[in-house]
Amino acid sequence: MSSASPADRRSRRRPNVVIVYTDDLGYGDLGCYGADDLATPHLDALAERGVRATSWYSNAPVCSPSRAALLTGRHPINTGVTHILGGRRSTPGLSNDQPTLMSILAEQGYHTGIFGKWHLGLTPDCRPRSHGFEEFFGFLAGCVDYYSHIFYWGQGDGTDPLHDLWENETEVWHNGEYLTELITDRAVDFIERHADQPFFCYLPYNAPHYPMHAPQHYLDRFADLPADRRIMAAMIAAVDDGVGRVVETLREQGLLDDTVIIFSSDNGPSAESRNWLDGNDQPWRAGTTGGYRGYKGSLFDGGIREPFLISYPAALPAGRVVDAPAQMSDVVPTVLSLLGIETTDLGPGIDFDGRDVSGLLAGTAESPHQQLVWSQDNQLAIREGDWKLITNPCLDFDRVLPDPVWLSDLADDPYEQTNLADDHPETVRRLLADVSNWHSSITG
Repeated sequence: MSSASPADRRSRRRPNVVIVYTDDLGYGDLGCYGADDLATPHLDALAERGVRATSWYSNAPVCSPSRAALLTGRHPINTGVTHILGGRRSTPGLSNDQPTLMSILAEQGYHTGIFGKWHLGLTPDCRPRSHGFEEFFGFLAGCVDYYSHIFYWGQGDGTDPLHDLWENETEVWHNGEYLTELITDRAVDFIERHADQPFFCYLPYNAPHYPMHAPQHYLDRFADLPADRRIMAAMIAAVDDGVGRVVETLREQGLLDDTVIIFSSDNGPSAESRNWLDGNDQPWRAGTTGGYRGYKGSLFDGGIREPFLISYPAALPAGRVVDAPAQMSDVVPTVLSLLGIETTDLGPGIDFDGRDVSGLLAGTAESPHQQLVWSQDNQLAIREGDWKLITNPCLDFDRVLPDPVWLSDLADDPYEQTNLADDHPETVRRLLADVSNWHSSITG
């Protein structure tokens, strides 16, 4: 625990950074984004004291590429992480010669810690401490049991489970302790220990990703909900309480107004039948996209449009809502700008696909984006103004539409229900050429 006074901390050099990144959270799964069947008071309060974005997109509709874009400011293809990474300890991932937000901030004198899900490679050269994190507590693969912290899925026929909980490079056991609460505990401890120095605290919670587990006291809050939505709400409530504890710790340490706090998620909600945990082969519908079409795995907005909250009173107004589109790869250049770190001073080899949108968030500038582009497996997508085009569209991992190209006018059809491709052939040709040329330029 720090001994410096709150006034001393407020006079420190640069702000702190806290990024909370959830897993498979739907756009409509928070109170401040329209959920009326669950309560997220701490996240709603964060929205009220900061900026809430309504057209913030992940760079990918799945876990690993989204996280690579968040932490590097690059498009997933340019990071080398283009698909969901496996869970074996021989699984490679993000190359350690790739500059990241944590490596940049570490060089600027920041303490850096990650508490939660990594999912950017399991080999030693790809792990968090090879990428600029000073401290790591969490798991390396895509998901673990919330109580045993064992990775089951994808290990052959499930008979070769792999324990996956680490403190730095040491495997640790906390059997029976709920993972979301463990992650919060470690993050709070990190903040308290480093209250006198600038820090970057990254909290990539596993929730509400499969497997669907929650303590009884959270389930009891939502006793009237259907069983699937009840477990989803309970997992989200545990995250919300975790955010509340982090915010309260910052307040107690006199750091709340001196910290950039970001909350978002990696992709849209999962429709995977494995979420049922009982052999049910029907799609899972407990997460809500807020009406947007598609789920995890899809380049329709339901798979990539994310809740995004950012609070930093020194530069961003309270209660502002921003509808202009932006992407997760914008986070790194935007955070660096808010911290007063000039990217031109970072040396050779530092380049971002994302843009600094701090002016957009503050209300002092227009969006720097003319187009947003995506690539996932055989899908491509591009958004220009209110036009959005998708090639080989799918609704999730299993349901592929017969249309080779889907064109939507988001102004008239925000939920992408009507395909206008036949009605606007010139727009289709132009946007298809643009996204195809972009894809060719970065894939070689």
